[in-house]
Amino acid sequence: MQARLSTMFQSLQVRNYRLFAAGQLIKLIGVWMMFVAQDWLVLELSDDSATALGVVVALQFTPVLLLTLLSGRLADRYDKRMLLFVANAFWSVLALAMALLVITDLVRLWHVFAFAALLGVANAVETPVRQAFVSELVGTSLLPNALSLSAAVFNSARIIGPAVAGLAIAAVDVGPVFLVTALSSIAPLVNVVRMRSTELHRPALPPLEERDSAKVVDGLRYVWRRPDLLLPMAVMSVVGMTLFNFQLTLAALAKTVFNTGAATFGLFSTALAVGALAGALAGTGRRSRPSVWVVLGAAVGVAVFGTMVGLAPAYWMVVLLLLPTGFFMVYFAQAANQRVQLGVDAAFRGRVMALWVLVFLGTNPVGAPLIGWVAETFGAGASIWTGGLLSLAATLLALAWQLRRDGARLRLRMLPTPRFYVVSPDC
Repeated sequence: MQARLSTMFQSLQVRNYRLFAAGQLIKLIGVWMMFVAQDWLVLELSDDSATALGVVVALQFTPVLLLTLLSGRLADRYDKRMLLFVANAFWSVLALAMALLVITDLVRLWHVFAFAALLGVANAVETPVRQAFVSELVGTSLLPNALSLSAAVFNSARIIGPAVAGLAIAAVDVGPVFLVTALSSIAPLVNVVRMRSTELHRPALPPLEERDSAKVVDGLRYVWRRPDLLLPMAVMSVVGMTLFNFQLTLAALAKTVFNTGAATFGLFSTALAVGALAGALAGTGRRSRPSVWVVLGAAVGVAVFGTMVGLAPAYWMVVLLLLPTGFFMVYFAQAANQRVQLGVDAAFRGRVMALWVLVFLGTNPVGAPLIGWVAETFGAGASIWTGGLLSLAATLLALAWQLRRDGARLRLRMLPTPRFYVVSPDC
């Protein structure tokens, strides 16, 4: 057990990564508290409109759709550490301004819309830079472990944040929750400054005039010529757009289907995050690039369980089903992320990870309003199981394409335990 734990948390032995992970954990707890408070505030200000909730999510992710590829270009040309500091500082100012509006009771729905859009600008810059920066913190050998631990940090915050936010909203309303978010966002700023630049795994940046132009179109051509990168991105784009809208759908499910309060929405989010944390930790032992079959198998898992969440008739069934849904959601996202990161040349890492963030988060502006409309017209449950079925169809189509491309086939073995496995032409 000691050896297993040592391997699982190996990246934390690197000082710069410890600072990075600690800052992210503190900030993300506040961010997840803010997400719950923001969703609840929107429902209060809009008279329980799922469409308004969908608009907020769309505004939050539209800058990701528009700006992420340019951020990847910045990440390949400039100091990623400095870019992270600037993006997080902008985020802190936004969070403090929003907290003051809510606490003083001056907030209106359009304020939330504007805050969501500006928050999206900060995320559009910070997310691809942060994704590419991890390799500079630990190097290639520890990169799979560091990526999995980053997912574990993210989902630990997702467990703590919504649970605390649900109780806090019930006790003191949404204002103090926004204030906690603003204060927690200072942690990554402090820790980025404390990092030792001499211990980063990167070559020294040449003078600006001697650096590669890092054109966005070159990054797109690079991915287009790499089917091993293109397939996980294509599957993620569909799953991200149609199913990964739980911030929107679970809030609507809690309030409009089961007629419960903020604490129940927090429990839904926590159950999803507990499973997600298990999925993240399950990938910490990986030391090599995951196969395409691992990626597609995990995508089938999240699509099937996501569909079942939408069809569940009882509150307790939703809570139970969110556990495996969260597990496969993160296991799939991490396997796809690792397959992309470990297969890309360092010179293109920023632009490729920007494209990854675009398909992972940037599809939300397209999917969120549509999902919100489905939830308001046909019910929140329908918005979830519809996304699950569309995700399953896209994954099975990708699986069929990969099998045909490799000349492989699937077999089902019933004994001693039922399992699918892939038979390649070389077997």
